[in-house]
Amino acid sequence: MLSIRPAQAADVPTILKLVRGLAEYEHEPESAEATEEDLLRDGFGPQPKFHCLLAEWDGAVAGFALYFFNYSTWKGRPGIFLDDLFVWPELRGRGIGKALLLEVGRIAVANHCGRYEWLVLDWNTPAIEFYEALGARRMRQWVPVRVEGEALERLAQKH
Repeated sequence: MLSIRPAQAADVPTILKLVRGLAEYEHEPESAEATEEDLLRDGFGPQPKFHCLLAEWDGAVAGFALYFFNYSTWKGRPGIFLDDLFVWPELRGRGIGKALLLEVGRIAVANHCGRYEWLVLDWNTPAIEFYEALGARRMRQWVPVRVEGEALERLAQKH
């Protein structure tokens, strides 16, 4: 049986395992640098920077959706960005990922969001097809841009 619930501070070790599972799936296990302390501070402090839903199948954690709110000046409304969606491989095909995706969608609507966005790796054809079947569309004209690590430090020091 499937249930979805908001994550609690006590779930941080489980969330970190799921984050690492996702990084492994995406062939970048070394990129998952977050620690339990990071997740606890940023997700469960006085001003959470993210929100997390846990999906449980027969009482055991099966997957998660981690999202945060942003703002669209064009829409004049908040939006939701789904940063992570992951279900343990042995539990896929049971509707768990879809249920998580839909629950975040309900949260977006309840918060009057104008957008619900996420990224998918171009090689992840099953996920792309799954998202498109739910009505999502690829934003081919938009190119993700990122500054991180030492480059971010240098950027912050520029005048």
